[in-house]
Amino acid sequence: MDLLQLRYFQVVARYEHISRAAEELRVAQPSLSRSLARLEADLGSPLFDRQGRRIRLNQYGEMFLRHVDRALAELDDGRRAVREARDTGLGRVRVASETLLTVTPLLGSFRAAHPRADVRLFQSDAEDMDRRLRAGEVDFCVASQPLTGAGFASVELAREEVLLAVPYGHRLDGRESVTVRELADEPFVTTRPGHWQRALLDRLFAAEGLTPRLSCEGNEPAASQDMISAGLGIGLIPAVSRRAGTETRVPVAWVRVDAPGCHRVLTLVWNRDAYLSEAARKFREFTTSRPFMTHRLPDARRDRAPGSVLARGHLL
Repeated sequence: MDLLQLRYFQVVARYEHISRAAEELRVAQPSLSRSLARLEADLGSPLFDRQGRRIRLNQYGEMFLRHVDRALAELDDGRRAVREARDTGLGRVRVASETLLTVTPLLGSFRAAHPRADVRLFQSDAEDMDRRLRAGEVDFCVASQPLTGAGFASVELAREEVLLAVPYGHRLDGRESVTVRELADEPFVTTRPGHWQRALLDRLFAAEGLTPRLSCEGNEPAASQDMISAGLGIGLIPAVSRRAGTETRVPVAWVRVDAPGCHRVLTLVWNRDAYLSEAARKFREFTTSRPFMTHRLPDARRDRAPGSVLARGHLL
């Protein structure tokens, strides 16, 4: 049994698919299969149930994977600790977020306060963030959806209202608020399943026994406001976009949604069993020791005036 075999087993166990694991590991499938066979022979027990091309972890594989994950995580943490002790900087902090607009000012402020920290940012949906935390690929996630993996710790950073954005001249332009039922026949611009905007939209409509009509679904949340402004539909947009003054660039009208739970909860999530560099520990302290964003929402009609300057909500 060697370290390479254990890493191969870990990746295959994650995918339960030889070809996908071989692609990630950049090894030939026959070589990967032989490595697994030698590992199973060394252990004296099969780790997977094989049904044709499909494989599934069996009870022995699940048991062994828990120990392999802990052992490899300890080795990775040891390498990081030695590297950071050798270097003169604070080390690296790796952060994943669903939307970059949310964390850009945060990371900029942190870099200004700790210029020796090496900051890496990844854009991920909830499923990918969960995977990255489990695999030790990131230190923290700024999540807009619950991440409930075993061993995860979290702290709430902020709650903000989510508003309905509509094109100027739309029938709802000028309304103070609207119910979900009034939106039943409206086409929505939204994200694909897995992103928080889509999860919120589906949840609000499901509460009324409805299914939203979709005119566009994509992987780029930042493009939603542009498409709404162009008249392709309406959509749910976080209040931070409005406070940041984005309608000076992409003009839309804002309407409040009269429905419980039409808000976004931002949480900082980390794996409590994972090693954190000095930079990561300082990032957690920096992020949780002060208000993450302001919550005051400007008056809708006042902010509709051409050329008006929105009250900006800074993330730090």
